[in-house]
Amino acid sequence: MASLEVLLAVAVLGSTLFTALLLTLPSRYTSEAVTDAALGSWGSSSRTGTSTTKRSPKTTVQVLVLGDIGRSPRMQYHACSIAKNGGQVVLIGYKDSDIHPEILSTPLISIIPLPSPPKILRTNNKLLFLLCGPLKVVWQIWCLWIVLGYRTKPARWLLVQNPPSIPTLAVSQIICIFRQTKLVIDWHNLGFSILALKLGSSHPLVRISKWYETYFARSATANISVSNAMARVLNEDYHITSPIIPLHDRPSIGFQPISSSERSLFLSRLPDTVLYTDALLSGKMKLLVSSTSWTADEDFSLLLDALAAYSEMATTTHPHLPEILVIITGKGPQKDHYLARVAELDNEDKLEMVTILAAWLKAEDYASLLGAADLGVSLHTSSSGVDLPMKVVDMFGAGLPVVGWDRFEAWPELVQEGVNGMGFGSKEQLRNLLVELFEGDGDRLRRLRAGALHEGNHRWDAEWEPKAGKLFGVCSK
Repeated sequence: MASLEVLLAVAVLGSTLFTALLLTLPSRYTSEAVTDAALGSWGSSSRTGTSTTKRSPKTTVQVLVLGDIGRSPRMQYHACSIAKNGGQVVLIGYKDSDIHPEILSTPLISIIPLPSPPKILRTNNKLLFLLCGPLKVVWQIWCLWIVLGYRTKPARWLLVQNPPSIPTLAVSQIICIFRQTKLVIDWHNLGFSILALKLGSSHPLVRISKWYETYFARSATANISVSNAMARVLNEDYHITSPIIPLHDRPSIGFQPISSSERSLFLSRLPDTVLYTDALLSGKMKLLVSSTSWTADEDFSLLLDALAAYSEMATTTHPHLPEILVIITGKGPQKDHYLARVAELDNEDKLEMVTILAAWLKAEDYASLLGAADLGVSLHTSSSGVDLPMKVVDMFGAGLPVVGWDRFEAWPELVQEGVNGMGFGSKEQLRNLLVELFEGDGDRLRRLRAGALHEGNHRWDAEWEPKAGKLFGVCSK
């Protein structure tokens, strides 16, 4: 009799827990989930005072960035394009830096910030990473589950940036099953290849990461890739059967060429260039710009060595070469390491003809800097071989020719050799390019600039609307 009572108690408890679970599961998406009356509160916006939209949107999309929204321009462009074409957007991610002004001023876009992991869980130390990494993942799983499942209303689409793939892809897929939402993965790179930079390609965690990424990628409704080469890898190596749409990065309207008078005015007001304005305007000094996240997939020692070699040539065998002002923008974990290397070279008098500055600029100043520069440099080496550096796209938008590391498969999709840029594979080749482009009458550099200006005519909206716009149902063409 006692055993029967125990079984009944267990059954009642189990039934209660199961009922509670069902009642607390995330709500599901229906085509009527967003109504005219609900639009004003759709998503828990971090902004206040936003006016209520009167018409129902063409679609509803959650855009997820498990990273800093402000440093994820492609995902911000997605959000702007969806909203511009009549879709409602909830943009989810960390708010660690300034967000694009268009995002903040668009009523159809709401922002939900993710809480950042505790500092104790963020480390670049390889040994500490093995301990802190799993704890950080647990924190992220909880935050994603609460935000995607409860703080937001159900959407028709969930657009996820990859990488990071862990834990984003798994949590997103589970949420999409519960909420009847369609999952779209925007492939910026292959997540396991970035982990391999830190742990080595043979590490067990890297192998597990690749399996995990491959498994969850196959369940997406559709996939968007930044290159044709990546689309091929997703099809042939990941065996993805759902649609794969190559969508190349293109510059936004914020990146534009500037006139000579605008260049003069900008150089004379920017604190980093004000001391060198006369030399830059006269051509006695050239302005070289590079943007970086200061991570392991960009070897800045290559640029520093090339600049030191250039300086040596300019003070010995090639005295006619101009000085170079180098401005490197961005934030990241290896910044202090490379700036210490710059100081070391300065102390050794190896940069007599070169001045190197690190800067963090507002979006509009960065765009103007690209327009005012003589040459852009990309040191992106591509951990997977099939991703592309968006910084080069921005440079083309401003009409700036580029020299870049070209030893990876996808590079020709971005740069036409000798037309809008030139590639290199060693510090010697980079030094030779700098000498070739900066000496003489500058005719070669002018021709590259003409090619960059032409390439910059290809803009984001024209690339996005017939592909992603059609996928999300906000564009018919």
